[in-house]
Amino acid sequence: VQLQASGGGLVQPGDSLRLSCAASIITLSSYEIGWFRQAPGQEREGVSCVSQRGGIWYADSVKGRFIISRDNAKNTVSLQLNSLKPEDTAVYYCAAAPRSFASCSSEEGRYSYWGRGTQVTVSS
Repeated sequence: VQLQASGGGLVQPGDSLRLSCAASIITLSSYEIGWFRQAPGQEREGVSCVSQRGGIWYADSVKGRFIISRDNAKNTVSLQLNSLKPEDTAVYYCAAAPRSFASCSSEEGRYSYWGRGTQVTVSS
């Protein structure tokens, strides 16, 4: 199983980016999907997730600015990053968990499959 996060880049504060998580072999709509990020010198943290049944969670630091969504036709899960701040700078990862619950988990230990990350840098 391979997941691939893409869409990162270098942007200015206040700009937007759209990250995408694509998968080979598995159908993402059958999995719980989480987005995580890791800034230099810091531990990886949960950013957002969507359960198989559509339950969504956002970290307080991104609530109101980031939007997670599924595109089942394309077998992708996107994370729209709006009003970006310098503190959003990190490598962003997507992960998949074979769970079928109403709510999703922000704990990385619950995710079985991980992809390579994509770098998001917010700087003026």
